[in-house]
Amino acid sequence: MLTSYGPAIVFLAIGLIVATAFGTAPRLLGPKRSATSRQSQLTPYECGLPSEVTRNFRFGISFYLIAMLFILFDIEVIFLYPIAVELRAFGTFALVETSVFVTLLMVGFAYVWRRGALEWK
Repeated sequence: MLTSYGPAIVFLAIGLIVATAFGTAPRLLGPKRSATSRQSQLTPYECGLPSEVTRNFRFGISFYLIAMLFILFDIEVIFLYPIAVELRAFGTFALVETSVFVTLLMVGFAYVWRRGALEWK
């Protein structure tokens, strides 16, 4: 019974050795940093804004609009992947439906572009 667990134990041991080596090698071989660079790494920095921004700072609506449009178009394009993989299995009907879907997607994109929603102000 122990022989059936032998390969798994060897695999786990090799994994622990590699993980330990990858965890300690950067500390031993990497560059040493001064305290000032560590302090600058600990300060919060997000979205390109300095850390002195007050809590009541408000983003412009264009930031949220572009983010929502990105998510919308990104998720819609993800639906095309399964059809592209199995297009021959789905046949001509799927090709026509995908063409209609992409056409509607492009019409929506053109509308948003014409309305100026993609312009950063």
